[in-house]
Amino acid sequence: MKEELENESGKLYGGLEAGGTKFVCVIGTGPDDLRAREKFRTTTPTETLNRAIEFFKKHSYKQQLAAIGIASFGPLDLNTSSSTFGYITSTPKPGWTNTDILRIIKSALNVPVALDTDVNGAALGEYRFGGAKNTDNFIYLTIGTGIGGGAMINGKLVHGLLHPEMGHIRIPHDREKDQFPGLCLYHNDCFEGLASGPAISNRWGKTAQELPDNHPAWELEAHYIALALTTYICTLSPERIILGGGVMERTVMLPLIQDEVQKLLNNYISKPEITKNIDNYIVTPELGKYAGVLGAIALAEEKANYEA
Repeated sequence: MKEELENESGKLYGGLEAGGTKFVCVIGTGPDDLRAREKFRTTTPTETLNRAIEFFKKHSYKQQLAAIGIASFGPLDLNTSSSTFGYITSTPKPGWTNTDILRIIKSALNVPVALDTDVNGAALGEYRFGGAKNTDNFIYLTIGTGIGGGAMINGKLVHGLLHPEMGHIRIPHDREKDQFPGLCLYHNDCFEGLASGPAISNRWGKTAQELPDNHPAWELEAHYIALALTTYICTLSPERIILGGGVMERTVMLPLIQDEVQKLLNNYISKPEITKNIDNYIVTPELGKYAGVLGAIALAEEKANYEA
């Protein structure tokens, strides 16, 4: 990634990856043109959003931004006819419920602003610049502090009544093999409640980073992830699944998940992508930690083109 480039031709975009743990702000046009970047902890809405606003003001003085894209934690209200359009709504993040993130950023910077979920943003980033460039139907799933998923069908990000909440589906929970009750504030033992990073730590009494590769935590984690993936495969029929987030940084995880998905599907989906070439079907992000902010850049570019 190149930063602070001197080439000032063409439109310039702002990207904001608004995560529940950290915010990442960038200015640029794509993977080879990131001119400024700043990362900071997510604290209160006022403090965190003001810091993001100051970043964009500071680094866009040479050239007005054409638009800003926000890829945010949620849930979000993305219904343009709703009175709370642009809000972070019923989030478990303390202090952030009913935060009008879209209006706050837009009014402070006076530029067009696009908003989508953090995982939809990461999916769009991989679609435009990364591992899903030639795939119009795929899923991006992040497994970390929380679990969320973005889906693209026929080249369009999926929205609807709300937006996909893939981390909160119900998955089988064998309480004899796993007595951990789950920790989701809303559902206890949903997918996120059983398989997020904090769930691993609470179940085993150690952080994921402290657990060795041969610890039984990883086989259980792979099983839960594979249960969810088989549900997505059977309902959305994605051509590729991209797995990101902190848990997937553990290299032992990907092959465990691939093997478990094959076992659970048991050749019912008799396609070579799964039965023979699963290494190219379930993959990690090509853009790595930049998927979210590059997706935010792509959101901004789409918004600027729509407004033009």
